[in-house]
Amino acid sequence: MAEPILSVEDVTREFGERVRTRALNGVSFVVRKAEFVALIGPSGSGKSSLLNIIGLLDRPTSGRVVLDGVDTSAVDAGTLTALRARKLGFVFQFHHLLPAFSALENVMLPAWADEGFAAPGARDAALQLLAAVGLGERAQAKSSDLSGGQQQRVAIARALSRQPGLILADEPTGNLDTQSADEVFALLQRFNRELGTTFLIVTHDTRIADRCERVIELVDGKVRRDESSRARR
Repeated sequence: MAEPILSVEDVTREFGERVRTRALNGVSFVVRKAEFVALIGPSGSGKSSLLNIIGLLDRPTSGRVVLDGVDTSAVDAGTLTALRARKLGFVFQFHHLLPAFSALENVMLPAWADEGFAAPGARDAALQLLAAVGLGERAQAKSSDLSGGQQQRVAIARALSRQPGLILADEPTGNLDTQSADEVFALLQRFNRELGTTFLIVTHDTRIADRCERVIELVDGKVRRDESSRARR
């Protein structure tokens, strides 16, 4: 069995001072390296709060998150920033590309942010990723001149640019038509299979969730269901 890349241990998140609202209530699960996991649940179930905590953008009120062997509750803000840059990749429903930048420049942004504009090999690595997502010939195109599906492909290449062990994908197909959504999902599956990259995909799309290896369902801030694809057959 593969080693864990993510351990969520009894995580609770509360908001407010006078009136406390509990968004997460004792959430626990483990994601192992190279897994392909869907996180589902109705609006208000705590998915966004959980994703922010796993993505090291927020801290739990109690409990802890262990990312690739590092207890993130025991490190300072600077270390969290470094972990987020080097251990995690992010793909969002809205790609958040810089419209004035080319596809190539958008993919290179994480390397520039982490190592500076002279990051060695960043350009070649970005070109290889764009070729891998089928956009090698559009590397110099402004992101604003690309279709929605092409922009999401650029966002996937950007997420992979630092070779993270875990990619968090928040509704990555939610803003796409059915054909583009299927193409983007197939890309995620391919990188999972070929590179061994772990994916945790938040989705409302049951078609997407049903094609993942495992589904974790949140309801009212708790894990209601956690099952593999084999158990659902």
